[in-house]
Amino acid sequence: VASASTADTCHDLKSGFMEKRVQDLILAPPYLDKNQDTSKNNFDPNIKMTHPDLVSSDDYDLYIGLKWSSLVTIRSVSSFLQASADIAAAAASPRNQEPPKEDEDGVTVSLNNKPGSPFLIPSFVRVSYVSEENNKVAKWRMHGDFFHPAAWEVCKDSYDLTWINDSLSGNGGVSGICYDKSHPGFTAIQRRLSDDEDDECGQWWIYMAEEQMSLNPEVYANEVSAPLVQGGSNQFWMLTEKHRKEILTVKVCEHNAKDDNGLNKCQENPQAVIPLGDMESFLINFMPNTALGKKHTIGRRPGYSKEDEREQDRELVRERKQLKGQEDIEKALFDYTVYPAALFRKDATLKATRARDAILTKSVNDNEERMGPQTIKSTYYDVTIKKPRAPTLGWCQAIARKGLCTLYGQYFRESADKRCMEACGLKKNWTRISADTTN
Repeated sequence: VASASTADTCHDLKSGFMEKRVQDLILAPPYLDKNQDTSKNNFDPNIKMTHPDLVSSDDYDLYIGLKWSSLVTIRSVSSFLQASADIAAAAASPRNQEPPKEDEDGVTVSLNNKPGSPFLIPSFVRVSYVSEENNKVAKWRMHGDFFHPAAWEVCKDSYDLTWINDSLSGNGGVSGICYDKSHPGFTAIQRRLSDDEDDECGQWWIYMAEEQMSLNPEVYANEVSAPLVQGGSNQFWMLTEKHRKEILTVKVCEHNAKDDNGLNKCQENPQAVIPLGDMESFLINFMPNTALGKKHTIGRRPGYSKEDEREQDRELVRERKQLKGQEDIEKALFDYTVYPAALFRKDATLKATRARDAILTKSVNDNEERMGPQTIKSTYYDVTIKKPRAPTLGWCQAIARKGLCTLYGQYFRESADKRCMEACGLKKNWTRISADTTN
């Protein structure tokens, strides 16, 4: 709790003090003292018993934690609630209650309500607007279309793609339209799936495999007070009341654990995910625009799990003298992280496509010399000069990027219209190359 004695710590942006206070304010954890019994039998996450200076008087359906000047929109709130309902629908699916098959394909994640199931929470990534123009052009050209949202805390190596079966919820709370026969959209979905025997009901999710790497001083604050959700942002996040209770239960369990055996009995910490089809709704505008163009600290930048490979690439460029006398270009390529939202969607889509393609491609040895997709492809991104995109694909991309796959989810999820399935992240097997059409 902030006081005169903690004033120096409060104003030290590397201390993690502010991040921790925001977490305590929302979670309302038990105010621990020597006489406080927080054992499993005496702890109720429904009761907020934390310090009176921090506790909220009421229970809320949704909590939003943010730092600095991040923009909260109705779109981001609506998409978060829909994604949370989608994950809850997957966890309640009857077929997901069974153990996963031994020959699972490596990209499918099975969710259920058992303790060993992954604990997934939709999370956010901050973006700022960056111009593609240089100084010379900017002097005479009007600004507008040349500005694009770009992230600086993640990169191509920060995430993986997973498919979650039955992770679609219809209107009216958590209602699994993939398996609930009483739901009006169930029949249409089954009719749509019957046209493709290999496809399934669900959607693709971006699984944050790395922590988001902020700039100094936030990156150091994160090490002191880690984000509640692994791979999530510590500067902008949301929780439902159900999320709050589950996280609080995990934290108290870890606090009471006396050894590794006790920790093993606790549920897994929550993991950050983003729905691929509604990705842009989870990119939060950081309005000051002061983060872009700043270098990350070495070892504390996005893609840190593949730092060695990046250094090898840089050394190879130096040996070949490909950027001789162009140190500014070399620094721009290797020292700064500017990850445009459009590239984020493209990389994520192709990661999902290639992962699924590798599984469906039976005779890999026969095609070792062949580059690119072999069995399935993304109809929007896997194009050539000879086969340009059809107009419908561009329309579907515009629909997805504006968040309409979720806003008009009743149509895109529950109807038999398959034209925008890929753009909305709802098609597991993408498009067969052998059955190439002009759709």
